[in-house]
Amino acid sequence: MRLITYTVDGGPERFGAEAGGRVVDLAALAAERGAEIPDGLLSVVRGGPEALAAVRSLVESAGADAPGHALSDVSLRAPLRPGKVIGIGLNYVEHVAESSRTLDTDKELPDRPVLFGKPATAVTGTGQPILHNGDLTQQLDWECELAVVIGRTAFKVSEEDAYDYVFGYSIMNDISARDQRRSGQWFFSKGQDSYCPFGPAVVTADEIADPLDLDLSLTVNGQTKQKSNTRHMLFKIPKLIADITSGMTLEPGDVISTGSPSGVGAGMVPPEYLWPGDVVEATVQGIGTLSNPVVDAR
Repeated sequence: MRLITYTVDGGPERFGAEAGGRVVDLAALAAERGAEIPDGLLSVVRGGPEALAAVRSLVESAGADAPGHALSDVSLRAPLRPGKVIGIGLNYVEHVAESSRTLDTDKELPDRPVLFGKPATAVTGTGQPILHNGDLTQQLDWECELAVVIGRTAFKVSEEDAYDYVFGYSIMNDISARDQRRSGQWFFSKGQDSYCPFGPAVVTADEIADPLDLDLSLTVNGQTKQKSNTRHMLFKIPKLIADITSGMTLEPGDVISTGSPSGVGAGMVPPEYLWPGDVVEATVQGIGTLSNPVVDAR
């Protein structure tokens, strides 16, 4: 299933499923059928297998006359607001190399995943603006990443069991103000408002045959800047989940952003950055495209 959060004509957020260019209004369909489902995607994730099964049954029963909208008539929002977002730095070999040349990071491959956080206030949806505040940054950069949505409380999970804790997958654009790193710390550089575009949908894990064989790409104003495949991750998804949960509890709805391939703006010769008026689009095979305009925040 492709599960989304959306609005119509500026109204309240609604929970839906998207297929074939159409959005099914799940709350309206549940009311029509006398069914009970959670009131939003985060509630479904937290509700566990029973909640997901109830939504799946409803979606599978929806006919062409089910209440809903054309996809073109709705505005998508971030699918959910994670409790926490854990970013992975330097997780593609070529990105390690370009970062060492331009961002003063270590040229050696990391021997453990490099972790950082983004606050929930940074999360925004497809179509929503990325804020460019020229008083804070002249080096606003992009990073297309596969996002893993956690579906079960996870602590000290083995690599062998890791996929059992995945609810689904989405896209994250790890926006970064390269000139706001502070003594090697990335939180403000990567955690400002709007620096975590997320979406356009969460695709349930059963729909993604192999999350480690997905093409991903990113364009700025239609020009390709990043093009790779998730098979090139240095630390694969099971390793990331095992490493994080060795000392930190992941909760349902938390998101791991699995790292960026090469082709970030800071790695270009000369460097290229995002400016008001730009449109940046991150695409992951089987999930869709996350598109955001850059606007002046001053």
